[in-house]
Amino acid sequence: MVRMSDLVRGAPAEKAAPPKTAPPKEPTEKRAAAPAVPPTLPRTRLAEGPLQSVAAPPRRGPEPAPAPETPAPSPPPPPAPTAAPAVSAEALFGGLLRFLAGVRDLVMTGSVTFPWDGLERLMGHAIGSLERSGELFWVANNPAAPADVDYLAFHQAQVAVLSMRIGSDVGYDRRRLVALGMAGCLLDVGLWQLPESVLRRLDALTSAEQAQYRSHPTLSAEVIRRWSPPSEGIVEAVLQHHEREHAQGFPQGLAGAAIHPDAKILGLVDTYTGLTVPPSARPRLRPHEAIRDIVKSKHEAFASPLIKALLSEISVFPPGTLVRLNTGEVGRVVAVNRNHPLRPRLEVVADGKGHRFPTPKTVDLSEAPFIYITGPVAEGAR
Repeated sequence: MVRMSDLVRGAPAEKAAPPKTAPPKEPTEKRAAAPAVPPTLPRTRLAEGPLQSVAAPPRRGPEPAPAPETPAPSPPPPPAPTAAPAVSAEALFGGLLRFLAGVRDLVMTGSVTFPWDGLERLMGHAIGSLERSGELFWVANNPAAPADVDYLAFHQAQVAVLSMRIGSDVGYDRRRLVALGMAGCLLDVGLWQLPESVLRRLDALTSAEQAQYRSHPTLSAEVIRRWSPPSEGIVEAVLQHHEREHAQGFPQGLAGAAIHPDAKILGLVDTYTGLTVPPSARPRLRPHEAIRDIVKSKHEAFASPLIKALLSEISVFPPGTLVRLNTGEVGRVVAVNRNHPLRPRLEVVADGKGHRFPTPKTVDLSEAPFIYITGPVAEGAR
């Protein structure tokens, strides 16, 4: 019978065989010379290894080295990933316009869902493009809306791109830039709920129409909130983009630090684009004229650091502007020096008497301290 104590200690030892007559004792010296034999171990893989190593007979000589195995051919390296070609600035801006045309349909049908993932991807592509070059910035800064594009779609696309560039200048990281761009894209969705005549007659609104217009930040915020945005900051930025530094804005009359930082950027860019591409029939201002008007109001409406950032990007004399130099010559701005916005790079196209040069000469005013711009030149004047 097996006892519990035996199970705890281990299997019971086998009964010893009856003692046999012991053989005659050998001399001690002889016993000492006999090789030690290890005790028998259970035949397990763990035990077989040590037993074989102990019981193995001595080698009679060097064994031949095994033939080297032919290594299996290593698989060819995977082909290097081919980078997706960068989308042109024109195509990217066109995609943004098409997206916003779809947003208009969502507003008009009262949809409660919104493709936030799609808008976020678009903003990511736009940020990447702005990081590579300024091409998208200048495409968005086009002084004329395409004839076949909804004005508000064009305006909001402009605000989104230009605002992200300004946000980058003042230290926004990528996450904040995406949120800023999304708010810019939806800045005026509430205006799609108002009669089109309100937008087209901004300079001659009745008091009732003026009240309708001033309601559009609140309407826009309500629409966006219905779409469950990824950040409440998007709603706040849109709601407050008409607030101004000294509480002269609407709809809440906020001032200074009470205004969301994104709303301040959006408000500045919204004002600039409204001057250069107005929705109404009033004459548009050239970029340098819009900048001049904004600079005049810097102590009333907008924070100075933001105006400085806008000025460094737009310049008083953006690319394409004809200017007259103190030498009398006429040049066309071809590039902006961000650190010296009043000293761009030019192609000088005509001498002081208005005679055109056969080949324009390039002058970088940041490297020519004795040459400077005296003012812009109208397109017809030389």
